[in-house]
Amino acid sequence: MSDYIIATSSTSDLPRTWLEAHAIPFISYTYTVGDKLFEDDCREETRDAVYAGMRKGDRLKTSMINEYAYYDFFKTLLETGKNVIFLDMSQKMSVSYQNANKAAEMIRPEYPEQTLYVMDTLCISGGLGTLVENMVQRMEAGASFQEVIAWGEENKLKIAHRFTVDDLNYLKAGGRVSNAAALVGSMLSVKPVLYVPDRGTLDVAKKVRGRKAALKAILDGVLHDLSQIDPSGLKIHILQADCRADAQAVKDGILAAYPQVGEITITGLGVVIGAHCGPGLLTVFYLCNGRTPE
Repeated sequence: MSDYIIATSSTSDLPRTWLEAHAIPFISYTYTVGDKLFEDDCREETRDAVYAGMRKGDRLKTSMINEYAYYDFFKTLLETGKNVIFLDMSQKMSVSYQNANKAAEMIRPEYPEQTLYVMDTLCISGGLGTLVENMVQRMEAGASFQEVIAWGEENKLKIAHRFTVDDLNYLKAGGRVSNAAALVGSMLSVKPVLYVPDRGTLDVAKKVRGRKAALKAILDGVLHDLSQIDPSGLKIHILQADCRADAQAVKDGILAAYPQVGEITITGLGVVIGAHCGPGLLTVFYLCNGRTPE
């Protein structure tokens, strides 16, 4: 058993089964549907139900985690007597990162013999999950606290994040595109192809006409990245918000070009990211040489 803990948030979008199998503590973001408050529990069945509800007209609102919730979470971890590495969303995407740091500053004097390391991951969603998964793998293989931190800092910008959304109105509601852009996009069936650059924001790589073109652009981007490395055994994560057939098509396209890759998982997109992007969002995450919009 390791002498330190790796912990994360529900926005790592890892399945609950994986988090429990590896004993990874996580703090949950919250969301509301109508006037009902829910915790993001990372369960696949919850994700499926949420997107089915969104298809029928449910609108979700999400909340950041305040410093007092982080403080309580960190206290529970530090009371084990172990050092802690905590991984949350990129600070460019959520005020929660700042709140986590405030909580860390509050609690560190209470545990002077231990180290609480809060990493700015510059990752979101399954990119964050990919970082967590790889750091946990190294922890379980016997790497030290400092070795795992060093690996994470050195490799976090090598995690590719590729997205497409099906309905621009969700991005409009979140303030990410103008009303006019969303309207024109809907009329012309324009689909944005998005990625996360090194600064940890969510940027538009290109705009294409139609869903098929967007999925092709995602696949082309993945294949470009894989052409720059030896992809043998590489694990790839595809997350989907009620568009499993599209996810399977992308998976099939990757395997057709690179049958030597490792496991390609298809799981449900986490509720918090999905609330802002809507059903039909499809994302692909993996380690490569670096982040590019191609």
